[in-house]
Amino acid sequence: MRPVKDCPSETLRQLRAVLCDIDDTLTWQGRLPAVAYNALERLRGNNLIVVPITGRPAGWCDHIARMWPVDGIVGENGAFYFHYDSGSQEMIRQYWRTPQQRHDDRAKLDIIKNRVLKEIPDAAIATDQAYREADLAIDFCEDVPRLSAGQIERIVEIFKAAGATAKVSSIHVNGWFGDYDKLAMTKQMFEQVFSIDIESDAAAIAFVGDSPNDVDMFEFFPNAVGVANVQEWVDSLQATPRWVTEKPGGFGFAEFARIVVDARGDGKNDEYTSF
Repeated sequence: MRPVKDCPSETLRQLRAVLCDIDDTLTWQGRLPAVAYNALERLRGNNLIVVPITGRPAGWCDHIARMWPVDGIVGENGAFYFHYDSGSQEMIRQYWRTPQQRHDDRAKLDIIKNRVLKEIPDAAIATDQAYREADLAIDFCEDVPRLSAGQIERIVEIFKAAGATAKVSSIHVNGWFGDYDKLAMTKQMFEQVFSIDIESDAAAIAFVGDSPNDVDMFEFFPNAVGVANVQEWVDSLQATPRWVTEKPGGFGFAEFARIVVDARGDGKNDEYTSF
């Protein structure tokens, strides 16, 4: 990984979109810094498509798609995308699985939930689970004392033994049924909403992330960026981002945003002086 400050200006000027994880990429220590939120707004104001790609739940994603300075959101690790059309005042919701499939999946996920809590009593169901439509989130450090690496791996094994996909974020183990992930739904969203083929336009899209559930995105996008805390996971990443920020979490995201805006010739706004 190379310092993001060394990213060529020409590369940054050619960007059409910035994608980003949320937890510990936009946030830091459980909070959304003002500089990170402002960075989203400034990127969008510089004619970039801005889309969070997150493991967070549908309920949160509905709010984010409506209220944040973004062009849509991919949620629950690729279970859906939401895009709010302000012209028609319509929320467009596209799911990977049908309603019946999601109903059937929930029954199987409940079985997994019971097994995880029985075998690993220190784990907990994520407090945002009530707002989820497609997956099961097991909390290993957000609202509980941090579990050991062995406990986290055992949770992953329980999901996989039941035939589910399991991904580790910086705070949860998320599990689901279906052949989707963050990258698959991102491809679908960009084709359907923005008429962009990310297979041919990958170099014009930056992704910013921090943890193992971002690996597919790190591998696919040649200009993927890790915020500084990605280095905590580097030994367990099958692919690493090309660039890395000096600062962690949302402060690192703001650092990257400032570099992008500067390269595009609009780095003089006072709102950026604290980055």
